[in-house]
Amino acid sequence: MKLVTYQTDHGPRVAALHDDHYVDLNQADPAVPSCIKALLAGGPALLAQAEAAAAKGSPLDKTNADAANVELPPVIPSPQKIICIGLNYADHARESGLEPPTEPCVFSKFPSAVLAAGQPVVLPKASEAVDYEAELVVVIGRGGRHIAESRAREHIAGYCCGLDVSARDWQMNKPGGQWQLGKSFDTFAPIGPALVTADEIPEPGRLKIQLRLNGQTMQDSSTEQLIFSVETLVAYVSEICTLAPGDLIFTGTPPGVGFARKPPVLLKDGDVVEVEIESLGVLRNPMVAEGRE
Repeated sequence: MKLVTYQTDHGPRVAALHDDHYVDLNQADPAVPSCIKALLAGGPALLAQAEAAAAKGSPLDKTNADAANVELPPVIPSPQKIICIGLNYADHARESGLEPPTEPCVFSKFPSAVLAAGQPVVLPKASEAVDYEAELVVVIGRGGRHIAESRAREHIAGYCCGLDVSARDWQMNKPGGQWQLGKSFDTFAPIGPALVTADEIPEPGRLKIQLRLNGQTMQDSSTEQLIFSVETLVAYVSEICTLAPGDLIFTGTPPGVGFARKPPVLLKDGDVVEVEIESLGVLRNPMVAEGRE
């Protein structure tokens, strides 16, 4: 099942994509929550009920029912946490001049960085070196702390494409290294185009992942190359903090990032970045210089 959040006059509500149109799940079945976080917290049983509601429900608007005409904010509009994993592909670590880590390298983004598919990434005036990173994003369903790796899948609601936008000059050249600030400018965490529920992705460690910049393929790999699996990451992070429904885990990027190229390829006004992950769709976002958005 593919889930989205759509905007109404009364706030965001969850819908499912069914036969090229969206179905409001709560309208189809009042027992299904209207909030996507509450839906994910209910686990597989509630998601199965939501899937049944999607099959019997009516399009959102009979005069404007196709998916292209529905206003979609980020699929998780206000995640409590955006957790990111650095250097999780060995070849990307090496192109960065570093050895592959022996434990996950964890940082975070501010929740205000989250962005929907199709919305413009704002290239800030404060940075002259904005880069791209294609990533598989894990979306937490049932929350928890001290989650065993063997049970981590029970806490994963689904997956989506992610674009980890990075201001390299902040990340690398500021005193002490400002990883969080360099990764957390507003709009620097696009996700989408939808949340694909975990039952449709039985092998998250075997997905083709690509990034295209203005149609040219810049990253081309597979999640088979992940150093730390999604299960390992969920278990590891849950030792530090309590995971909550709707939390996002960006799992790392493969090689081919812009700053490692010779000469470097950095994002500029007018660029279009597409992240495509097998079975998850295409996340497409234009780049717009601050002041032009």
